Amino acid sequence: MSHFSAGFVAVLVGYTSSAVIIFQAAGAAGASAAEISSWLWALGIGMALTTIGLSLYFRAPILTAWSTPGAALLVTALLGIPLNEAIGIFIFSSGLILFCGITGWFEKVMHQIPMSLAGAMLAGVLLQFSIDLFNILESELLLVGLMLTAFILVKLVLPRYCIPIVLLTGAVMALFQGQLHIDTLSLELSIPIWVTPAFSLQNLIGVGIPLFIITLASQNVPGVAVLRANGYDTPVSPLLTWTGLTGVLLAPFGGFSFNLAAITAAICMGKEAGEDPTQRYFAAVWAGFFYLLTGLFGSTIAALFTAFPSALVMTIAGLALMSTIGNSLAAALADPGEREAAFITFLVTASDLNLLGISSAFWGLSFGLILYFLQSSTRENS
Repeated sequence: MSHFSAGFVAVLVGYTSSAVIIFQAAGAAGASAAEISSWLWALGIGMALTTIGLSLYFRAPILTAWSTPGAALLVTALLGIPLNEAIGIFIFSSGLILFCGITGWFEKVMHQIPMSLAGAMLAGVLLQFSIDLFNILESELLLVGLMLTAFILVKLVLPRYCIPIVLLTGAVMALFQGQLHIDTLSLELSIPIWVTPAFSLQNLIGVGIPLFIITLASQNVPGVAVLRANGYDTPVSPLLTWTGLTGVLLAPFGGFSFNLAAITAAICMGKEAGEDPTQRYFAAVWAGFFYLLTGLFGSTIAALFTAFPSALVMTIAGLALMSTIGNSLAAALADPGEREAAFITFLVTASDLNLLGISSAFWGLSFGLILYFLQSSTRENS
């Protein structure tokens, strides 16, 4: 049950937090309703295959996702660009990620990152989710208060089933309050639609390279840090190789990007996903199963996830990530010699800093590494 619930919550949080951006990005490229459904099909199938396959092969909770910052870039960058040229951009960007995986240079760089900084970045990425839980308590006192109370009580007696019980409690209360809108749902299969790609050098440079950089820096870097911070020393190159290849193959159907997940992956790596860390990969496998459903029934599943009130989703995400944030901070600040660099990483990552279109997670890690190596060099010279 803990594996099942963690997988469901991970996909629930992922879709409700950013599915609307996918609709906007597809609309910016001029995609029709049927083609938007094809995008959801491609993304769901691609994430399902990579998540299930990689998790079972490496026996680690490896969750993949679409690039939310990348989708946000496409909302404005694809305006005026024909759909077939947008597909060419997707193939080019995923091809660059595939190249990074094959050459192995990205993995060599990631191996130089201390565990304390990886933990600090993870804590900074996740912090806002738990803060939001208490920010919405005032406006949704009954719903959030009931879920928070259930979390505290169930955690004492049935910790393994805490999150699913809290989710069920929130869903029942939302239904009672009339906030769970499922009356307009209809079951409808998604149909993949092939769009023959076209390539424009100007668009490949102007949109394809930024999409690649944002996906690598804002998604794959935190994704690897999540794995390392939770004690999973999975080789990175095969992960990038398979996500990049998946993107190349599914781009003509709308699969604009596939990468390692960070926030949703953390849900499948904490104690709420199972007491035994060696068995938590089953939580990712369940997430892959739900991804598969979102692909097969793209529009229906997207509507289902958006039927949950935002307060419920924000609360369940904040509660599910609490232990991961605490453990990450403890690991980040454990070594006095690395504490300052880790704390800088945490603060910058938790901020809203966004330079050159790249999110705070990348800059937090960059600033932390600079301070870490400067302090290490000073200690060696003294």
